[in-house]
Order: sequence, then structure tokens, then C-alpha cells
Amino acid sequence: MEPSAAPSATPAVAHYDERLTAPRAWWGIAGLIGVAGALILLPLGPLPLLGGLIGAGAIASAGVSSYGSVRVRVVGGLLVAGDAKIPVSALGDAEVLDAEEARAWRLHKADPRAFMLLRSYIPTALRVKVTDPDDPTPYLYLSTRFPKELAETLEAVRAS
Repeated sequence: MEPSAAPSATPAVAHYDERLTAPRAWWGIAGLIGVAGALILLPLGPLPLLGGLIGAGAIASAGVSSYGSVRVRVVGGLLVAGDAKIPVSALGDAEVLDAEEARAWRLHKADPRAFMLLRSYIPTALRVKVTDPDDPTPYLYLSTRFPKELAETLEAVRAS
């Protein structure tokens, strides 16, 4: 889903909404897990085979769906990333990370205290400093397909 900038009664209010969906190949893998469940139960007959196909496929599909349903949103002055909610006023500068920089911040540059909403299948990210003195989190690392748009939205909300 692409980010959206929705006009509202106050033109300074910006909106961003992105769902970090899992790649299509992962759904194929979930189907293959269902087939594996069926093959495991093949010696027991056709009914257990069908149960294995449906059961293993359903469990694998639920896992893919759950992992791929996380959202990054900017709504009502809040940045909502997965289960985390933080006021945009408590955030500092945002740094757009290309694929190479994002990889570095996931690995050797990472701070263990940072909040990281990362999805390995999304190469780009946004790193946002946390300026709240009561929050021990130094920055947020957010996997996003549209880091520039998210940074612009955060800046627009901060400026309003």
C-alpha cells in the first residue's frame, strides 16, 4: 500500500499509512509447508493427508499473515509503528537510509536500546532520533518502502 497524504480541514495535518506486507514468495512457501504436512501424513490415508494439508497450510499462512500485517502510520500527531506509539513532538531528525545504509544500521551500527521495526525483505528504512529525555530509546529504525515520504510527513506534522 502506498503512503497517502489525505487533505483535511486543517491543511497542515499530514497523514501516512503503509502496510509492510510479506513478499508473494512467502505465501508460496506457506503452501509448500501445507504440502509437506500432507506428505508426512500420507501413510495414514487420504483423510489424514487432507487434514495435514489444511492444518499445516493454515498454520503457515497465519504466520505469514501475522508477520506481514504490521503497519507504519502517522495519525493525529502520533507515529504508530507496529505496537509502538510515540508523539511526533518527541522525535528529532529523520535520516533516510538506502539499502546499504539500512543494512549497516541493522548490523554493526545498531544500538541495542533502539526500537527496531525491521523487515528483512524491505531494503530501505528510516532512522528517527528520539529527543524525549525521559525515553532511553536513542532512535527508531523503521523499515519502509517509502522512507522519504515518511520523513516528509513527520517533518510536516512537527512543523504544524
